[in-house]
Amino acid sequence: MAHLDMQKYLNIDEDQILGQLSEDELQQLDNELTEMDPENALLPAGLRQRDQTKKDPTGPYDRDQLLGYLKKEAMEAEDKEDLIPFTGEKRGKPFVAKVREKTQFEKDADVILEPELEEALANATDAEMCDIAAILGMYKLMSNKQYYDALGSGGIMNTEGINSVVKPDSYEYKPFPDEPPNDTNVEETLQKIKDNDRDLVEVNLNNIKDIPVQTLKEFAEALKQNTQVKKFSMAATRSNDPVAHALAEMLRENSALLSLNIESNFISGAAMLLIARAMKENETLTELKIDNQRHQLGDAAEMEIAQMLERNTTIVRFGYHFTQQGPRARAAIALTKNNELLRQQRKR
Repeated sequence: MAHLDMQKYLNIDEDQILGQLSEDELQQLDNELTEMDPENALLPAGLRQRDQTKKDPTGPYDRDQLLGYLKKEAMEAEDKEDLIPFTGEKRGKPFVAKVREKTQFEKDADVILEPELEEALANATDAEMCDIAAILGMYKLMSNKQYYDALGSGGIMNTEGINSVVKPDSYEYKPFPDEPPNDTNVEETLQKIKDNDRDLVEVNLNNIKDIPVQTLKEFAEALKQNTQVKKFSMAATRSNDPVAHALAEMLRENSALLSLNIESNFISGAAMLLIARAMKENETLTELKIDNQRHQLGDAAEMEIAQMLERNTTIVRFGYHFTQQGPRARAAIALTKNNELLRQQRKR
């Protein structure tokens, strides 16, 4: 019989029942469920707090009006009366510290000075006591600065006493000058490269941060046919991947450049791979610096750079700190081999 009673509840359509309930009945059901599961363990954490904002908004948010209302409510609220009002009457016995009698050892340790010295110490200022403590070697009572000032001077130096706040020495700060600004004329230098000026052998654009990307790409384009520039440096010029693409194309065609410095820029690992692949076709560059880019080049880029150095026979100076041990070792062996080839050529 009990089994039949339970069977009739298995075919109930819960959605149909919920659809027939009114809003008040749904609210009552929600309250009943809350009582059954107060922690709402079956609900996600973000849905466990019930919506209690049933009131219609009275208007837009006004901070000054809200603060005024809170202040008004606080002023109108009556203070709670003390259960036992304070009358100012003192109760109980006042505390009287017990006078401890000195031991015989403490009595023997007391130093009896002459009346003149007792009077001098009694009338001494904090600054004078600080210097006296330093002279007597009581360095634990003061800072190192106060101690050495007292010993190294002929007069009173610690004018604020032992408990004064230690202040830094008063001296004029002399800033260390940074690297002087780069005074290279960008437009004039670019025109000289285009004109293949024989007097222009070295180009230094380091730390000039306002060179447009298009101008940097024009430098790379002009160097393709230039046969006079031997050293080109553009560190910390905010060069990015488009500039690296232009430099890669330049390295494939240029046959005079010996040194290239593109350190401290925003070149990614993918763009640096283009430069490494272009170096496989370059047979004149002996120095390449690519370190300190904004993002790490990555393991794949480092491995291909190491392979490029192994195939290249001209690079003898390479500026980059490898993060992986394998590419670092292979690059070191390749550079050693190139330096040995250069030494043999000079010996011949």
